[in-house]
Amino acid sequence: MTLDDPGYVREQYATEHGLAARKALYDEVAGEDAREIALGAVAEAGPRSVLEVGCGEGELAARIRDELGVRLVALDQSARMVELARGRGVDARVGDVQELPFESASFDAAVAAWVLFHVPDLERGISELARVLRPGGRLVAVTNDADHLYELFELVGALEQRFVLSFGGENGEELLSPHFARVEQRQANGTVTVRDAETIRAYLRSAEQLAPFADRVPDLEEPLIARRRQAVFVATKAGEVPGRRPRGREG
Repeated sequence: MTLDDPGYVREQYATEHGLAARKALYDEVAGEDAREIALGAVAEAGPRSVLEVGCGEGELAARIRDELGVRLVALDQSARMVELARGRGVDARVGDVQELPFESASFDAAVAAWVLFHVPDLERGISELARVLRPGGRLVAVTNDADHLYELFELVGALEQRFVLSFGGENGEELLSPHFARVEQRQANGTVTVRDAETIRAYLRSAEQLAPFADRVPDLEEPLIARRRQAVFVATKAGEVPGRRPRGREG
């Protein structure tokens, strides 16, 4: 089983429960924040229109819309995730990054946060994102490095069972470069501190491949501190940069 297996992805995001268990692991973090870096990378482009693919519950989409004052459209394959995003007032729709339902050159910027490693035909997905961007448009793609949460997996002896990411910090630039004129990698490094063993167990149980290791989590005598290694790729499409505007909401 891999993270780009369609059945696995459907099961994981049919409800918000597995996502909630994974997010709970990150309640106490230190260091650089990949989401803030991604938001800043979008803001730098001064876009008027933004597409987010794999929007999940719509937290990042709502921030981009509200803080940058842009026209934003969000897509997710999960009807439940789309429902939750709409609950935040986001223009969210069910859709597939491998076949985007938009005309070419429709957006100034696109965001793919922790989603490209779920795409079965990654080449096609990246190509579609490039297609719907205007000349000079920007894709901001967020993912994890191979050693992300290393200490957590080491604790339960699951280093060999970790998912191998088809789109990760180590190969993201190589995968994006054929479709974009320029690709920049920005690192977001820090730590995750977990004080409750049950939080780790719930995180492991949220993925079928890792669930058997949940029973190996010992009661914690002291907090577990695991490395957080994430990458933000900023890819620019060839052509003239779209007309920029100041940051913030339009008057």
